[in-house]
Amino acid sequence: MPEPLRDRLERRPVLESVLSFEGRVWDVRSDRVDLGEAGLVTRDYVDHTGAVAVLAMDEDERVVVIQQYRHPVGAFDWEIPAGLLDVDGEAPHLTASRELHEEADLTAGRWDTLVDHWASPGGSSEGLRIFLARDLAPVPEAERHERTSEELGMPQRLVPLEELVAGVLEGRLHSPTLVIAVLAAEAMRHRGWSGLRPADAPWPERSPGRGRR
Repeated sequence: MPEPLRDRLERRPVLESVLSFEGRVWDVRSDRVDLGEAGLVTRDYVDHTGAVAVLAMDEDERVVVIQQYRHPVGAFDWEIPAGLLDVDGEAPHLTASRELHEEADLTAGRWDTLVDHWASPGGSSEGLRIFLARDLAPVPEAERHERTSEELGMPQRLVPLEELVAGVLEGRLHSPTLVIAVLAAEAMRHRGWSGLRPADAPWPERSPGRGRR
């Protein structure tokens, strides 16, 4: 019986790397890469710090979603809480806990790794881990994060998981992280939530971060 499929981490030699654009959140690099028999190629890509996201679910299997304006697509899309891995030395599940606190005014008593993915492996180095957070509790009013800028007045809803699955399959919800999280959660629910990895599970596919290759 063949071994289960697994992506192979094997970075090809980079002969030259040029920083084409330095942004506030991510950079653009142009690398000259040796592909062996396939020859030398130049690849332009987004050099990203990586991110985490949280599918927060209450005891009735309702999921916390928030709505944000995303300028590149000109839309207010429904998403799950998420944030960049931009604090050196901070464990990903702690970043996720902080984002859940800041964006949804919630804490969670149970954390598991739900699914990992590369946001756009043909054009970005961003690796993203999605956590499943349960045993939710509200953050006390006095300890809540003061949201500003694009997060100011951000709508929030609790939506049954099956309604989100329907929204994805009917083409009404488009955030890639929400889509992946919701479908992964639905698959896990059908398995009785067995097979979830711990919150601190190894993550070798994580983005190395801007300029850290």
